[in-house]
Amino acid sequence: MRGIFFSIVLCLLILPLAVSAQSQIDINWQEPVPVPRPAEFGGACGLTGQILNLCGPAGQSTVTGLILTIISMLLAVTGLLAVLFLIIGGLRYITAHGNEEQAEGAKKTLQHAVIGLIIVILSFVIIRIIANALIYNQS
Repeated sequence: MRGIFFSIVLCLLILPLAVSAQSQIDINWQEPVPVPRPAEFGGACGLTGQILNLCGPAGQSTVTGLILTIISMLLAVTGLLAVLFLIIGGLRYITAHGNEEQAEGAKKTLQHAVIGLIIVILSFVIIRIIANALIYNQS
């Protein structure tokens, strides 16, 4: 268990070095993902557009904006569930009181919650990179 933890921490510490090795990409750290604005897409999504329901669901005027909003919401809910399972696993581990079977179950819950949280974070990053590269034509 200790080896897995240290290898995950090591990977998370090395990841910024691997990303910064690609120096030909100019990253705008001020606004890494530009928010689509209605004027850019020809939509009427101002206050009157929202009153007249011209914006579509979630206030988006395009299908891609709507899809990105839905994916972001799903990833947020999944991340919250992973954090909830971290809390549940910690409570189960604390209340095991020396029972090896309960302690092992709690350790597995914690391990799976950490893996799930890492997957959620990485999928969020991958979606943002794809959105920047394909939709917003930024490299």
